[in-house]
Amino acid sequence: MSQRPDIKKIDPIYAIPGGEIAIECAGFNAADNSGGCYFGGQKAGITAASRKRLLVKVPDESSGSISVRLESGGMSSDEAEINIGRMIADEMHFVGNPAVDPNDGTIIMTRSGGRGQELPATLFKLEDDGYWNEMTANVMNPTGLAFDKKGDLYVSNRAAGEVYRIHNGEAEFFASGLGIATGIAFDKDGTLFVGDRSGTIFRVGEFGIAEPFADVEPSVAAYHIAFGPDGRLYVSSPGLASSDVIYAVDDGGAVERYAKGFGRPQGLAFDNAGNLYAAACFRGRHGVVRIDAETREAETVVAGNSIVGLCFNRTGDMIVASGDKLYSVPVGVFGTLLK
Repeated sequence: MSQRPDIKKIDPIYAIPGGEIAIECAGFNAADNSGGCYFGGQKAGITAASRKRLLVKVPDESSGSISVRLESGGMSSDEAEINIGRMIADEMHFVGNPAVDPNDGTIIMTRSGGRGQELPATLFKLEDDGYWNEMTANVMNPTGLAFDKKGDLYVSNRAAGEVYRIHNGEAEFFASGLGIATGIAFDKDGTLFVGDRSGTIFRVGEFGIAEPFADVEPSVAAYHIAFGPDGRLYVSSPGLASSDVIYAVDDGGAVERYAKGFGRPQGLAFDNAGNLYAAACFRGRHGVVRIDAETREAETVVAGNSIVGLCFNRTGDMIVASGDKLYSVPVGVFGTLLK
């Protein structure tokens, strides 16, 4: 006699289209071709299945809060909820994190292009009404984005090893000699730090004078850096292994292996509780990983493929950059006000 399928747990409960979620279940007959997993009325692709666990690909057309159910043996499970990020921009090219403008809360996006490729427009602003506009300033191969205390945007150019300041709508040269300049971030005192993916973190003074600050492993893609609430600089240097490290660097340049076991970790961001979020693969799951500030235990909290960057907007939504697309994921229920 067939057993009615039952959904025990969905992990994670946040995703972007194309991401892979796990469903713990009972009574599901994977051999029943007439059944399946449904997101609303749409049948989802099952990539692996047993009676107790399914791996399911989120349908590309999904968005918002969606009911998930299983069908097997002519019976349906009760519905469970999952939250799918809403696409808010496409036709971009992200290499690092998007950024939220502290002046007005809008989102800064990049169309970076291949290294050395000159494009007619590379920086864009996504307005609250959903429209995005070209910025008048243009920086070749924009990679890292960061705002200083005055609200001016700084942008790294990985092809030339330079950083530019966007002031009054124009791109002003700020610093050079920074290797393959990728991730950038300001500390609490307003000093700029730049990650050179060949292995050096630079500290850049007020007048654009750069000096080596710390050395970590070279990476195969952009360095990503972010300052934590403890004042330390956190660095991801994506490699080709499944056990890459996220580093923490103190104010003297001493490097600690903060967390490990990630596949190609990239964009980094913190919430107000000090938890670190990283775009990475963890235990075979692709998406955004949260690293607990106290225990340093990691878990995948947003499922998604090809995620390179993330940030939090003023309302606590996670803004996720996946290749050429940008998504908004409402993750405020993580239990703390996010930033």
